[in-house]
Amino acid sequence: MSKSNSIVITTKTSYVPDQSDPEQQKFVWSYEITIENNSEEIVQLLNRFWRITDMSSHVEEIRGQGVVGLQPLIKPKKKFVYTSFCQLMTPQGTMEGHYEMQDLDEVHFNVSVPKFILSAPSSITKFFRDRLH
Repeated sequence: MSKSNSIVITTKTSYVPDQSDPEQQKFVWSYEITIENNSEEIVQLLNRFWRITDMSSHVEEIRGQGVVGLQPLIKPKKKFVYTSFCQLMTPQGTMEGHYEMQDLDEVHFNVSVPKFILSAPSSITKFFRDRLH
């Protein structure tokens, strides 16, 4: 099994209505990422890359060191969980990307984050679509 296959990424999203303002085209989600190390060695998350696409096909790419200010070491058979936020100008979109990781021998490898959906409740999506027409 390759190193990247032994790291499992799961996501959970939640629309944040009290931080959103549909009339101002501001839609906010929190997302929780779980990084599970199923390998037999310690790995470290070094960098992140995100491709965020909204309903209008606008794409934003984000690159940076670590996540939430950390470059965590993840021990074998352990998980690292963090929560962050995303803001779009439309009530639906997607996020996908990858993490650059390294093992203790400083061998670098990428772990894909599968595409996940950001979707506001249907009443908000309808409100937004009605405003566009």
